[in-house]
Amino acid sequence: MKTTKLAIALIGALAILGGLAASADSTEDQRTIAALDDKYQAAVKNNDADTMASILADDFVVVWGTGQVHTRAELLNSARDKDIQYEHNEDSDKTVGVWGNTAVVTSKLWTKGIDKGKPFEWHVWFSDTYIRTPSGWRYVRGMASLPLEFLPSKAKTAQ
Repeated sequence: MKTTKLAIALIGALAILGGLAASADSTEDQRTIAALDDKYQAAVKNNDADTMASILADDFVVVWGTGQVHTRAELLNSARDKDIQYEHNEDSDKTVGVWGNTAVVTSKLWTKGIDKGKPFEWHVWFSDTYIRTPSGWRYVRGMASLPLEFLPSKAKTAQ
């Protein structure tokens, strides 16, 4: 009887310690992903295709609120050609969730600049999905809302 109680107590203690270790790993992963996402946004702003390429997965795609889809190659070519000159490409209200080998960053992105000679400025809600690979975390999918400026005023007040 005492052996059974001791075994149950040890199993419980190991489960608690395992949960604490997983929580610590998750917190570290959250910091890593947040920093990687900041690095990616800075690379976009600076048209730094090499840094973007080091973060984007080979099968990366981003889907805009309009349904328009862009591949990794399209984004890298646009950065190399400097199609867009950014004045701002910063995010706020960032949250990072980690579930094993998958992480999702959600943030509000403010972007402003000139796209092929035409000025633009908009804000979107963005979700960036990262996966852990043998070579480190990679950004695999992006999803953006419609620009908040184009939403009905009632939706804008819910921000």
